[in-house]
Amino acid sequence: MVGSSYRPFVIAEMSGNHNQSLDRALAIVDAAAAAGAHALKLQTYTADTITLDVRGGEFDIADGSSLWVGRNLHDLYKQAHTPWEWHGSIMERAKSYGMACFSSPFDETAVDFLESLGAPAYKIASFENNHLPLIRKAASTGKPLIISSGMASIAELDEAVTAAREAGCKDLVLLKCTSTYPATPANTNALTIPHMRQLFGCQVGLSDHTMGIGVAVAAVAHGATVIEKHFTLSRAEGGVDSAFSLEPAEMQSLVVETERAWQSLGAVSYGPTEAEKKSLVYRRSLYIAEDMAEGATFTPSNLRVVRPGLGLKPRFYEEVLGRRASRAVKKGEPLSWELVS
Repeated sequence: MVGSSYRPFVIAEMSGNHNQSLDRALAIVDAAAAAGAHALKLQTYTADTITLDVRGGEFDIADGSSLWVGRNLHDLYKQAHTPWEWHGSIMERAKSYGMACFSSPFDETAVDFLESLGAPAYKIASFENNHLPLIRKAASTGKPLIISSGMASIAELDEAVTAAREAGCKDLVLLKCTSTYPATPANTNALTIPHMRQLFGCQVGLSDHTMGIGVAVAAVAHGATVIEKHFTLSRAEGGVDSAFSLEPAEMQSLVVETERAWQSLGAVSYGPTEAEKKSLVYRRSLYIAEDMAEGATFTPSNLRVVRPGLGLKPRFYEEVLGRRASRAVKKGEPLSWELVS
């Protein structure tokens, strides 16, 4: 279940962190389940379904800030893709733990393939959110659909959402996503999450490429109901996405801390909660600080604002000063109106 009434739905994204080893892929499933992730996500493509086998120019990554600078796109995707023949085994392993397993299809043939495996949902990656034919194809299955915002403008997101809904999508989640790898907290703009929910009337979450879990916790505080993070067994062992992926202990912390953030939201509330009422006794109140005879005048020396909280409230302090005791009182008595003449 996904929504504000439920704990955040945490998705562990395997991506290419299997390093072309099925055994490692299955170990990632095991570790994600042990860490408490609610779902495992794959990516379903081949190098040929995502790009062209062309060398040079825009088909080589020239951005010096990229983790993959100098790589050819076709070669990179060939290294990073999850072999389609592995999908069944990975999904069955996740199912054995009671963990959802679904994928990001990168073209229409991937949707057909994932349908043959009974995929329970689909995710449209941020770079594919302008691929309206793909969105319509995935939405037409009637399965829940998750779309990452990435670099999309409001108009482009509206096109994607409209295409999904017109094709039959009923359960839609948008993920605020910054398409840099890794992303920085300062470039996350989590305040977009409630705005996006208001604009499109659907569940909104975060696809998070930052390091650590702080941004995800903040996103939950702003209403995110889904959190997706890349996941690996060990960053030190490398992999195409390992540099910005969580390790098992971090994923476990993410699950725990985002749930705590969600639990903390509650409702607008002032005054003592039920749990706090027993602590009211420790607030300040008015107490007799010296023995006093009947008729003695209340002064700053014999009337104090102290703990515990069983006497008159401190707001009556100035009103009582200068008045007289109605009877003899002992040091340590809580002040009540019946003691004031």
